Amino acid sequence: MAGGVDTSSGTSNGRRRFKPSAEINVTPFVDVMLVLLIVFMVSAPLLTVGVEVDLPDTEARAMTTSEEPLTLTIQRDGTIYLMETEIGFDEIGPRLQAISGAGSDARVYIRADDGVAYGEVMRVMARVSSLGYANIGLVTDPAQR
Repeated sequence: MAGGVDTSSGTSNGRRRFKPSAEINVTPFVDVMLVLLIVFMVSAPLLTVGVEVDLPDTEARAMTTSEEPLTLTIQRDGTIYLMETEIGFDEIGPRLQAISGAGSDARVYIRADDGVAYGEVMRVMARVSSLGYANIGLVTDPAQR
């Protein structure tokens, strides 16, 4: 509480004197910050991939990386997204280079819907490779047993 009643120094008439306190009680603010921190920690992994696709199932091992990769997503209808922004096939090069520079060592993940033709995935992958990106990965879902 920002103010308080000083009970130690009563007056002779039995009334308590109000003595304002200069302290700020930060407990409610800390509570709110902790709740927000927990909400963001829980929701952050869910926000990394915003474009919904039906990934193929494989038995490949999961990759561990500490940096956020560039993600190209190909939906079933052939629509291409860079991260969460819809782009055309011809925009892949300029957009990737604008984000990470030409021939960068940045990881590029390609997420293609299970129904996308193999040729379309290879076309996008070849385009990314021709720009000098060597770390290209294909994202899949773990196989259900």
